[in-house]
Amino acid sequence: MHVDIVWWDLAGSAATVDSLRADLRDGTVEQWAHVPGLRLKFWMADRERERWGAVLVWETADRPGTLPPNRAAELIGYPATHRTGFEIEAVVEGSRDA
Repeated sequence: MHVDIVWWDLAGSAATVDSLRADLRDGTVEQWAHVPGLRLKFWMADRERERWGAVLVWETADRPGTLPPNRAAELIGYPATHRTGFEIEAVVEGSRDA
């Protein structure tokens, strides 16, 4: 498996954590539900440091040729400030109380 970690520093954008969060509720999340090879995507926010991003976990390092539109980049107005990828060596899911 492979993980991509992507985030934006929002200081140079009119977009805010609140405006980006609202966009998630308007259909952005559902567009990623059937992307081939994508195991998990979660969006993250750091209001204190004005950052927005996502973590994507893939079956392999290969990505499908077509992905949903990058709404964050569209709304923020520039490409991700930071983008990095790693191979996943192990995964564990913790126990939960019922």
